[in-house]
Amino acid sequence: MAPGSVTNGEFGLFEWRMEARQPVTLLEAARPHFHKTFSEWFYVLEGEITLFNGDEWIKGGEGDFLYVPPNRPHAFRNDSDAAVRMLILFSPGIARENFFLEVGAAKGLDPEELAAFYARHDQYNL
Repeated sequence: MAPGSVTNGEFGLFEWRMEARQPVTLLEAARPHFHKTFSEWFYVLEGEITLFNGDEWIKGGEGDFLYVPPNRPHAFRNDSDAAVRMLILFSPGIARENFFLEVGAAKGLDPEELAAFYARHDQYNL
């Protein structure tokens, strides 16, 4: 929607959709991880997500705004019977759009290549 490349690096804003009952294991991008250089914010437009905030799993429903600071472990999944649509805001606006464009192809990488892919995108999986 508004990647860092068009916001002068101030923020990046993306829409993310998840099908019903989509667990973390099926969505590499959402498994427990942290970022060293940016914060992440989730605004739920439709449905309900379950977010791990580093301490516990919490629910976020339509209209909820959830914040994760840099270096904070987090993950998200859809435990509900309905699809979820949310906005994800990154600040500052690193070129995170490249991660989303490349993550599908990364599933075919060997473990060493996969670790390099995630590190290049400032994502450290736990």
